[in-house]
Amino acid sequence: MPPIVNDIFGFLGFLLRALGFLVAGVAVGRFVFENFKASEWQLKIALVLGLFGLLVGLTAFSSPGSAGAFALGAGGAYFMSMMPMKTTKVQS
Repeated sequence: MPPIVNDIFGFLGFLLRALGFLVAGVAVGRFVFENFKASEWQLKIALVLGLFGLLVGLTAFSSPGSAGAFALGAGGAYFMSMMPMKTTKVQS
């Protein structure tokens, strides 16, 4: 294969990995922040330490772009959890 094809596939792989970490960050962040609201203090401590531990582990063992995408996803999930919920009016 020509080297340009390898470069294109490598670039697409980096983009796909960053997108995957972004989606994983949103998913894990929503899980943590939605369960954080209605839990006891022991579970709150475990959720926060688990999220921070995962972020530290990703920072140490993955690429900076992937860790940043995960952090952006978790931050987006945090802001999504602070938004007011939509209420639907029931027609009778």
